[in-house]
Amino acid sequence: MAAEPPPVRFGILGCANIARKVSRAMILSPNSTIVAIGSRSLEKAANFAKNNGFPVSAKAYGSYDAVLEDPNVDAVYIPLPTSLHLQWAVAAAKKKKHILLEKPVALNFKELDLILKACESNGVQFMDATMWMHHPRTPKMKEFLSDSHSFGQLKTVHSIFSYNSGDDFRKNDIRVKPDLDALGALGDTGWYSIRAILWAADYEMPKTVTALPDAEFNEAGVILSCAASLRWDDGKRATFYCSFLTNLTMDIGVLGSNGYLRVHDFVIPFQENVGPFYVTANTKFAELSIGIEPAPTEHKIYTDLPQEALMVKEFSGLVSGIKEHGSGTEKKWPTISRKTQILVDAVKASIEKGFEPIEVVF
Repeated sequence: MAAEPPPVRFGILGCANIARKVSRAMILSPNSTIVAIGSRSLEKAANFAKNNGFPVSAKAYGSYDAVLEDPNVDAVYIPLPTSLHLQWAVAAAKKKKHILLEKPVALNFKELDLILKACESNGVQFMDATMWMHHPRTPKMKEFLSDSHSFGQLKTVHSIFSYNSGDDFRKNDIRVKPDLDALGALGDTGWYSIRAILWAADYEMPKTVTALPDAEFNEAGVILSCAASLRWDDGKRATFYCSFLTNLTMDIGVLGSNGYLRVHDFVIPFQENVGPFYVTANTKFAELSIGIEPAPTEHKIYTDLPQEALMVKEFSGLVSGIKEHGSGTEKKWPTISRKTQILVDAVKASIEKGFEPIEVVF
């Protein structure tokens, strides 16, 4: 029997709150480990490692550069503010470190193209940290959408991701600071809904994107809520709403000519070990229109590992293939990231141009 490849050795750039969750995933994943963390403060990095159960051998550094210089680091996870992604992702790629990058991956697709070019020229794997893509529920839902009898032809998608974290968040969080994360709710919650629409449409890009009127902003001009409509040449339509101002909601609704799929917790499952979704197929009104038949069915997809650990596991498997077997990088993930970023940019452009339709160029 062939020996298992050694675990992929991660370094983490920064001590963002989301890094607590992803570092836990690195510990839970069977093919990864944490060997380093860097912060602008050595004390902060050391405390983060101690408080989050890092291996005792993990090194703490007082700079991001030190992590990239560490020869024991195979890959880096970058949860820094979006305005810093270009600088540090390119620096990591030049040091031959594979990159797991928080979303939104860049401030615009031109920045992302520079990141992807650096990854391509240095032979490093790129993946964004959109965790729900890696839950086993996701391919199961796609099986239903691909069933021509039960679902039929895709007609429309609607997605909502919103949460209300209160006044302190809206005044002080990095996601509302124009110099740190200028895309605001569009880059944070909107990223997920746009990805959901692309996923449902098999990543076929729409023809036009039109932001809907009355987007909301903070005093610094950062988006706090917005909505948009997407149109394809074949008649498909999609809409989404994203917000920092409304109750926590994480819905996808996908309507086909014969069926309908709905999931209420697509971003973060309500329970870590199970992801439910609901489908109806070939539905009719019952006699006297006092109900419907057949009734909607619920499907529960169980998992031993949380979705973020499955993300790390998949990413680490790709890195191991490159390290141990000379495999090429997987192009699917950077392509999906680029398509998502282009649509984020299009929504932003539509808002800035008075909610005019923006033709999508890919």
